[in-house]
Amino acid sequence: MAVKASLFKVDNGDMVLFETESGRRILTDINIREAADDEDDDTPNVGKQLRNKLDRDDKGRLFVDGFLNTHPDADHIRGLVKHFHLGDPSTWVKADDKIIIREMWSSPIVFRRAKAKDEDHVLCADAEAWRDEARRRANRFKKERTAEDGNRILILGEDVDGKTDDLTEILVRVDEVFSKICGVQDTSFEARLLAPMPADDEAEEEVLTKNNSSVIMRLDLKVSKVTRGRFLLGGDAEVAIWDRIWERNKKWPERLQYDVLIAPHHCSWHSLSYDSWSEKGEKAKVSEPARSALGQPLDGALIVASSKTIKDDKNDPPCIRAKREYVDILDPVKGEFKCVADSPGDDPLAIEVTSAGPRIKRAAVAVSVAAGTGIGSQPLAHG
Repeated sequence: MAVKASLFKVDNGDMVLFETESGRRILTDINIREAADDEDDDTPNVGKQLRNKLDRDDKGRLFVDGFLNTHPDADHIRGLVKHFHLGDPSTWVKADDKIIIREMWSSPIVFRRAKAKDEDHVLCADAEAWRDEARRRANRFKKERTAEDGNRILILGEDVDGKTDDLTEILVRVDEVFSKICGVQDTSFEARLLAPMPADDEAEEEVLTKNNSSVIMRLDLKVSKVTRGRFLLGGDAEVAIWDRIWERNKKWPERLQYDVLIAPHHCSWHSLSYDSWSEKGEKAKVSEPARSALGQPLDGALIVASSKTIKDDKNDPPCIRAKREYVDILDPVKGEFKCVADSPGDDPLAIEVTSAGPRIKRAAVAVSVAAGTGIGSQPLAHG
């Protein structure tokens, strides 16, 4: 099976589908807006696009093998209730034809910190639904110590006060590498959990809470059991998180190396700096530890902004200054910066991974020649 990642056009939001050589499909975040479901609106119909990329099981149900929610902001979980089946898979209804989530990848720490961030903070309905479904699956596992597809959950990161102590079989700790999906070892991918990090004390917890403490993960796709595409995913993690990521991993910078970085927080300046871009402009200073954490590209690497078109203005996100910083990071390795919104047409930006590494799949364009023969473009290596 073709190994690839599809980055859907969701403006300032995240939605990526990874397809592994073994045939697994891993979805990270969704932002399926109402306009995307409206046939009379020109917003890309990302829900339909996703469905067209999925298989059906022996009961006729569309499914994803794994679904990672990096954090519960609406632009990372919008459309969950409308498009995905929640509850025991036996209650799936054919007429609704919702997508089964075989295994959730979820962090209780992220949800706890999101709630603590602001006493008035209220999760959107889709985020509440994800939280409730995660609890249902975790509680079911506690009771039965086993789970089948549609009831599975992978807990990302240890929670406080021993809340995850009895979930060790389905727990991934920070810095751990895992390659199981739906309880089965898979030789076509490997993932390292980098955050959310545990806090050493209350002051540290306060810092981590105030910033978007997203799940941060490097997901490696393999071809013939050899890693060929390293994807660094950071949700909306801000500068304080990336500073700590670097301090924790600077002795092992290879953990942060990537072929593809999805620029955190939709190419926001706040992932690279404590200064406001709109207030300080060019006087805003980069945090060197955060830049180091995000500045470990491999040769020919690709940095992608899952955002609106980036303009030379005071907007953030996306931020033109952040884009310039990422372009500078890529310069020594002859890499390429890409904004999902700028790729032609409504289809997702497709990145194929072969034995030669990741390549952006270019749209085929017919070219007329004297002999009347049409030739099309083929995928080209980025950079």
